Amino acid sequence: MKLSAEYYANTDVNFLAKDLLGKIIYTATGETVTAGIIVETEAYFGIEDKASHAYGNRRTARTEVMFQKGGLAYVYLCYGIHHLLNVVTSVENDPKCVLIRSIEPYYGFDEMETRRKMPVEKPAISSGPGSLTKALGIDLSFNRQSLTEDRIWIEDQGITYEPAEILEAPRIGIGYAEEHALLPLRFFVSNSKYARNK
Repeated sequence: MKLSAEYYANTDVNFLAKDLLGKIIYTATGETVTAGIIVETEAYFGIEDKASHAYGNRRTARTEVMFQKGGLAYVYLCYGIHHLLNVVTSVENDPKCVLIRSIEPYYGFDEMETRRKMPVEKPAISSGPGSLTKALGIDLSFNRQSLTEDRIWIEDQGITYEPAEILEAPRIGIGYAEEHALLPLRFFVSNSKYARNK
């Protein structure tokens, strides 16, 4: 079942970052559909979060999508190389989001292998935020796309994990965020080889 707009409007971004684990993200490019099970996420809690692009209520052409009502994709280019995918959450003018960090290949294996030039059994195919977007064919054209339509969407197919299977750790690559760099806002499935569980 495709997640509804109401799902993304939840103001508790930490809850959503955990709850998205086990959900399946799909992309459709032309006739090609690929999908992966979300196994690692990071929560970004808005204008007070020193790691967030919206910290201090910073509104720019790039961050404006974060201030919209939850249920949109926020895709940006990192280091001029990697496209990163975020799920915009919460209500309008409360810029929270969940970074999708890793997925386990679920559908469209052949296309994923072609895009990444490696077999789906190799964790590197979709482990890490830049790798998963390549595997799913996500680029800047996905920015601001609705997650309730038919180009990119997330489904709940009943995959769940026991609380002990979900681990928490500090987010990665945000040393500049001072005390917020140490907050345990990265969530991952402990037994998935596709999660960067370090």
